[in-house]
Amino acid sequence: MKIFVTGIGAISAIGNNCNEIFHSLKNGISGISKLEFLKTIHSEFPCGEIKMDYNQLADFAGFDNQKTLVRTPLLGLIAVKEALNSAKLYSKSDLKIAFVSGTTVGGMDRMEQFYDDFVNNDSKNFYLYPHDIGDSTEFIAENIGLFSSVMSISTACSSGANSLIIGAELIKSGRFDIVVAGGAESLSLYHFNGFNSLKILSAEMCRPFDNFRSGLNLGEGAGYLVLESEKAVTQRNAKPLCLLQGYANTCDAYHQTATSENGDGPFLAMQKALELGGLKPSDIDYINCHGTATPNNDLTEGRAMKRIFGENMPDFSSTKAFTGHTTSASGGLESVISVMCLVNDFLPINLNFHDPIPELNISPLTENKTKVLHHVMNNSFGFGGNDSSLIFSKI
Repeated sequence: MKIFVTGIGAISAIGNNCNEIFHSLKNGISGISKLEFLKTIHSEFPCGEIKMDYNQLADFAGFDNQKTLVRTPLLGLIAVKEALNSAKLYSKSDLKIAFVSGTTVGGMDRMEQFYDDFVNNDSKNFYLYPHDIGDSTEFIAENIGLFSSVMSISTACSSGANSLIIGAELIKSGRFDIVVAGGAESLSLYHFNGFNSLKILSAEMCRPFDNFRSGLNLGEGAGYLVLESEKAVTQRNAKPLCLLQGYANTCDAYHQTATSENGDGPFLAMQKALELGGLKPSDIDYINCHGTATPNNDLTEGRAMKRIFGENMPDFSSTKAFTGHTTSASGGLESVISVMCLVNDFLPINLNFHDPIPELNISPLTENKTKVLHHVMNNSFGFGGNDSSLIFSKI
């Protein structure tokens, strides 16, 4: 069964919608900068922060209840609205529509601000409810009003990608005709300090796949895609952007945070995505890599790619030097970017790269490139070895 992509929507540090994001990619404009809204003593770490406060995000999202504003669901609402508009999906019909959303932080950004209030008084107790990741999904769904079913996914940095996989499987099962899927994540002290405790944040602009990479820059954002069955596309007379041709999720369970030395999980995810899509490694024209700029990820992801593609390595780059690592949103956001690249026959530069990793002896794109694309692979790898690969193909 074919899974069509009919709409995309996103917000990130390099743009408040898809057009702005694509403009930044084409012009090499990074969104990594000094923090303004997240208050932390660790100001030495730049991030891909969206330069809007809660009220500005709410206004941009068209949400007028100012009482319990939480950042993650507002980012998600903005991206979902754009995706639905892109797909021209405006109202309910007899088609069955579901919503699958990935996040890990959820409402942590607000809850951590009011910890003392929770302990000492009851004035901020309504912020306890948005803490749950499911509340972010429900918030988006309630403000959209199209969905007959909602589901929350939390598998760390593969959450957004796994939401798309589950969405595709829900359509193939016949339970739903359309699924809006992706992920949203805001910056919070909780996961900012968590990544810092792992000693993998960089005080410099991150350098994916560079031999002298020193760690990642965190980011925030959201990205969602509208997935449809052929029945829904025909009934709505929709104009698909591309196909979600192949996908796979694996788990090597090698370590709580690190990937196995030879990249077994990433290797299996890419291999199985190719198999499901009925494709050969030589069919892939570009890989939007996970590419976090951490010592472990880039080496092991590179090894996994070499195991799959051998000497015929396709063009590849990481867009995290533009957006920062948006963690649970990355699979959704970078899928949107992958679709835009596919549709526009455009490959974005791997910012800040200078020196190849000696063990790999491969180099990402050092300048923007235009070429006819047929199949684009997008990788998202999560803690615990929860690894996913997606393949988007022209129709």
